[in-house]
Amino acid sequence: QVQLVESGGGLVQPGGSLRLSCAASGFTFSIYTMSWYRQTPGKERELVARISPGGSTNLPDSVKGRFTISRDNDKNTVYLQMNSLKPEDTAVYYCNAVRMVGYWGQGTQVTVSS
Repeated sequence: QVQLVESGGGLVQPGGSLRLSCAASGFTFSIYTMSWYRQTPGKERELVARISPGGSTNLPDSVKGRFTISRDNDKNTVYLQMNSLKPEDTAVYYCNAVRMVGYWGQGTQVTVSS
């Protein structure tokens, strides 16, 4: 049974930091490309960060320099370190695993507000 369980979301002030974790089980984590997406009401889900099985990363300009994605294949976990958070980063953040098929987590809410 495949599971992706996100954690680490919450309320943070602008300029603050959060670290999201996604614990994976039920598939061979190390050979999957792992990604973080986010979504706000009425908008499409957008890519926030991606990391390949070999560790190559890809982040859009909107978060580059502020967010970092990493993975620990021994712990079957992918992380998203988010620094210098802005109100526009407020969203539900989803973990995604993809190889031949894709899997999604249930999401974790991140709210950036003073």
